Formats: sequence, structure tokens, C-alpha cells
Amino acid sequence: MSLIDHLDHVVLTCVDVEATQRFYVDVLQMKLETFGNGRMAFRFGNQKINLHVRGSEFEPKAHLPVPGALDLCFIAAVPLDQVIERLARMNVPVIEGPVERTGATRKLRSVYVRDPDYNLIEISEFI
Repeated sequence: MSLIDHLDHVVLTCVDVEATQRFYVDVLQMKLETFGNGRMAFRFGNQKINLHVRGSEFEPKAHLPVPGALDLCFIAAVPLDQVIERLARMNVPVIEGPVERTGATRKLRSVYVRDPDYNLIEISEFI
């Protein structure tokens, strides 16, 4: 048995809050959540991405929080072809894929895009 069961949230550091919100809410259809003293998060499934703005991070924080340092993989709730169609409609370029990859529990079919801070975002379906 492992000591850790699953991820609850990750923290993303951004430069432009509005551009980041447009990407995660409008393009990826995550739900915007506010909490605490005006903090923001993007909720999806049973997880969320908390948002920090560079230079105004909340404590405690990562040792070197920088925009563009994340490489995240999301499992799509719809077929990947629908994701690809949505990305095209939203003018978000696919930088690679669809390609076959190895996920945490099984093989994936994935596409890769970049968010406004150039974080690498992999969107996948199980195959």
C-alpha cells in the first residue's frame, strides 16, 4: 500500500490572470472557483488548479515558482477527437499529436498544446 492516494490540487503560477482564466475556463471548460481572500482556482472532476500570480504568490509556495514550468496531463471527459475540434474552434494550436503515450495506469492517445504561460498541456484519452 502506498502512503499517497491521489492528487488534490496543483498550483500554477501565471503572468496574465485574464489570459490564464480564458484558457482554463473558456477553452478547457474548467469551472472558475474563488476562495479565501480573493484566491482563484480552476476546478475539474475531483481536482483543482490553484492560481498564483507571479510576484504575488501566497505563502507557503514553491521554492522557485515560475510561469511556464509545468507539464500537465489531463484525461478528457469526451473523445479526443472532440477535444481536437474544440481546440481548433478556439484557435489553440496543437503542437503535437495525436500520438500514443504511456499514462499512469494505461496507454493514452494524446495531443499537446501550450497555455498562455507556455506550460505544456497534454490532453489524453485512454486506449
